[in-house]
Amino acid sequence: MSANGVVQVCPAALLVIDVQESFRHMPFWSEADLPAFREALLRLDAGCRQRGVPVVQVFHVGQAGPFAETSGHVRALDWLPGGPAATFIKHTHNAFSDTGLDLWLRRSGIGRLIITGIRTEQCCETTARVGSDIGYQVDFVSEATLTFAMTHPVSGRSYSPAEIKEYTELVLAGRFARIVGVDDCLAVLGEGDA
Repeated sequence: MSANGVVQVCPAALLVIDVQESFRHMPFWSEADLPAFREALLRLDAGCRQRGVPVVQVFHVGQAGPFAETSGHVRALDWLPGGPAATFIKHTHNAFSDTGLDLWLRRSGIGRLIITGIRTEQCCETTARVGSDIGYQVDFVSEATLTFAMTHPVSGRSYSPAEIKEYTELVLAGRFARIVGVDDCLAVLGEGDA
């Protein structure tokens, strides 16, 4: 953002992080917020493609369970559009460590990241923080992220997905990312080919 508060637009990429079948096989999986997340992400994905913004899919691979390559679940959820500009595999919470994503983005002239995916406070937030630290402008599109209820290990208090998203927005805003909705994000990108 410039000194006068105007968003400076540089070439962007949409990062779709960990929207993968693996999550459906985790004990905390819930479809309560899935319809709204899916609608927001599909609208953002379509809007980015229409405007020539590359869509990048990132998948998490772990050593065991549903995130292991051998599980057969490290693949896009069946409703996610195919044909990404690039796909990366990660083994850490952020999408940059040892993936080649940073090099691909820089070679593509990308200076701005649009962050979406699963889980809001984990891989999406961590990618936003690292991306900001290494020099990218970051738009964090909370409505196009998904997370699940969590229970505090000491107090026993349960936090809803909405509370987790709100806290994530609080700690990212103005420090690591610009918090935007789908419509605001697309408006900054322009009209596209429509």
